[in-house]
This record gives sequence, C-alpha cells and structure tokens, in this order.
Amino acid sequence: NTRLIALAGLITGIAASLSMAASEYLSTRTEQDNTRALKSSLYTGGAYVFTVACLVLPYLVFSNYVVSLVFTIVAAIFIILVFNFYISVAKDLSFKERFFEMAGISLGVAVISFIIGYLIRLFLGVDI
Repeated sequence: NTRLIALAGLITGIAASLSMAASEYLSTRTEQDNTRALKSSLYTGGAYVFTVACLVLPYLVFSNYVVSLVFTIVAAIFIILVFNFYISVAKDLSFKERFFEMAGISLGVAVISFIIGYLIRLFLGVDI
C-alpha cells in the first residue's frame, strides 16, 4: 500500500527534520549568537522537509510501490547531485569525488535501513 508507505515516510521524515533543525539550532547557538542559530535551524529544517516531500511524493503519485521506489531513488540521487554541484562550485571542490561519496553513503544507509526494517518486521511478525 503506497499510501501507508507515504504515511510512514512523512511521519519519520518530518520527525527527523525537526530533530535536525533542533540539533542545528543548538550547534549554531554554541558557536555563535542566537539570531543566527534560529535562522540556521529554520533553513536546515526547511531543507529537510522539502527533501522528505520530494522522496515521499512518488508514493502518493503511483500505486505500484516498485515504481515509487525507483522514482524515489532517482529523486534522491538528483538531490545529492544538485547539492554537491552547488558545494563543489561554491567551495571549489571536486564534484565527482564528493558526489560518489555522498551518494554511496546515502544509498548504503538506505539499504541498511531497509534490511533492518525487514528483519524487525519478521521478528515482530507484522505483515501489512
């Protein structure tokens, strides 16, 4: 059920976005003044919510979860590509090296998370 997958993704993603925004606020506040900390946390939280929306959208558009997964992976790679292009131009860094490192880490984490979720589902005997 792609709607159920979207629901789980939105709940988890928004919670993670709030957590990242809070962490950014605390981190920036430790280093600088409170005004910049709030602004920085809002940008971080907003970027995460936007990313979550892009990654969940295929599950709201398509009824086939495999098609949705393919579009989600393509969207994730595109987001990583755009982010790394910006960073490589702004900081004059190697695009190719950063892109493959970040894509590898992100997709590796996704695969590990999927395996953990599958094992927990088997352990708890949950089949939706």
